[in-house]
Amino acid sequence: MAADTRTIEANPAPFRLESTRAALLIIDMQRDFLEPGGFGAALGNDVSQLRRAIAPNQALLAAWRAAGLAVIHTREGHRPDLADLPPAKHRRGEAVLRIGDAGPMGRILVRGEPGHDIIAELAPLPGEPVIDKPGKGAFFATDLHAILQNRGLTQLVVTGVTTEVCVHTTIREANDRGYECLAVSDCCASYFPEFHEIGLRMIAAQGGIFGWVATSTALIAALKTEHAG
Repeated sequence: MAADTRTIEANPAPFRLESTRAALLIIDMQRDFLEPGGFGAALGNDVSQLRRAIAPNQALLAAWRAAGLAVIHTREGHRPDLADLPPAKHRRGEAVLRIGDAGPMGRILVRGEPGHDIIAELAPLPGEPVIDKPGKGAFFATDLHAILQNRGLTQLVVTGVTTEVCVHTTIREANDRGYECLAVSDCCASYFPEFHEIGLRMIAAQGGIFGWVATSTALIAALKTEHAG
């Protein structure tokens, strides 16, 4: 194996991380989803279920940055004029607050508002791209694919929220585009723990139909090994 390859213990089989071709993709760790008073809480969700992923993400992000590897962040949100918000998405459910309404942290899921921003614990550094996406998947109506191609990145280590929605959709999109995806189990979370567990099992099922699943502990250990394999 090449010197820049790390072997990660994962399901359904070890994952060979090629560091020069890999990006850490952190999905939607936004105030509106993770903080009390945000959009997630307004929908009746327990945000503590998501917040348990913050510390593992911090540890992984620190190790990833220390290794000098690529980091990309995403945020779900819409234009201030809501021109990119489908009516079906706007009217879903029976929430008191809808996308675009004024909330405790500004207009709900609107770009530029405080609630739309990434939480302080995982704030992007200069030079780390932030992908603003109007949908669940990070490839839909964004320049993520172009950024990855231009940088020669073909592997995605995916973390964030929520496991069964934006994380899963992004991994499925990436799989269809030929990317190798590793979901980091404890760095992902859902408002519904059972959805989180099933979502991870679906990724690794049938010999890794969508990708691989590993823990942050295994990944960090491999990153700290100079020549793994």
